[in-house]
Amino acid sequence: MRLALFQPAIPQNVGACIRLGACFGVELHIVEPAGFRFDDRAMKRAALDYGPLGHMTRHAGWDEFQRDRGPGRLILFTTRGATPLGDFVFRPDDVLLFGSEPAGAPDFVHAAADARVVIPIRPGARSLNLAVSAGIALWEGLRQTRS
Repeated sequence: MRLALFQPAIPQNVGACIRLGACFGVELHIVEPAGFRFDDRAMKRAALDYGPLGHMTRHAGWDEFQRDRGPGRLILFTTRGATPLGDFVFRPDDVLLFGSEPAGAPDFVHAAADARVVIPIRPGARSLNLAVSAGIALWEGLRQTRS
């Protein structure tokens, strides 16, 4: 199982996902351009000393990510999702993809996804934080696959 962030805009979220990947032993893929520099102090502070423990790959763009991400289904987490998280069946080689914080994922990313999943939240709530969503999704995927 792998995590992927499409054009992330908030360095603290990437830092938290670096920690998440390091703690659970999963790869993290970043699809650039990002909305910040990777030497940003906020990201370094959020990642603390977990950066060297995690495996992070930066991709110059969508086409490079698609070419180099490896095998497995592309599972897009989106508020426009079709399948609630509790109903989705994960596989060990799935790539869990999260869209940009301010804009989500564009239509071409939706079209490329093998599945679209939504984390249900209460009516009237706008959305969860990206890193929180990634943690929820990753934990459920790992729980189901016992990875």
